[in-house]
Amino acid sequence: MAMKGRFHYYEGYSMKEVTFPVRVMYELGIKTLFVSNAAGGMNESFLVGDLMIITDHINFFPEHPLRGKNFPTGPRFPDMHETYDKKLIKLATEIAREKKIRVKYGVYVGVQGPTFETPAEYKMYRLLGGDAVGMSTVPEVIVAHHCGIRTFGISIITDLGGFNSPVEVSHEEVQKAANKAQPLMTTIMREMIVQSEQVESKRKEKFNTDHPTEPWK
Repeated sequence: MAMKGRFHYYEGYSMKEVTFPVRVMYELGIKTLFVSNAAGGMNESFLVGDLMIITDHINFFPEHPLRGKNFPTGPRFPDMHETYDKKLIKLATEIAREKKIRVKYGVYVGVQGPTFETPAEYKMYRLLGGDAVGMSTVPEVIVAHHCGIRTFGISIITDLGGFNSPVEVSHEEVQKAANKAQPLMTTIMREMIVQSEQVESKRKEKFNTDHPTEPWK
């Protein structure tokens, strides 16, 4: 299942509306979620156009996506120690190395928006442990994790902030940088899907060999 775009909290949607597609995915039997976004880089080693594999996130949204009656898809207080699947991160790393694609790793800070960050805000998020900041992803990932869906995420670094020299940001510049880096991100994710399907196929084949009278379920 693929989505063309997403619902953003800053557009006026509620958290339930923003994360509703993930609930649908769960009901359809989706086991793995790939997420991507455009983000502002705060790590001094980052360059515009870099791909940052998300290793963790910091939630700065004013409303929590699990607020309210607990859905039976997960516990009332879900553990968030491995929100982004380590095996998927390892697989993406191997593919990027094989394809000679430059990747970075870091913590994504999710904020409400729709304004880009002030220089002081960039510096604050960096001091708190963030490497990139954006206005999406975190709500969907939290709900996916609550549903037991494995998650892998990539941020395209479309602009930089929080350094000594202030940098003005425009939506057009963000789109331009994202469009340039998108093919590289697509290459990694496509290969991840191919290899994951191969592993699943071998797993089914082994199951059917070990249990010849029991069809794969």
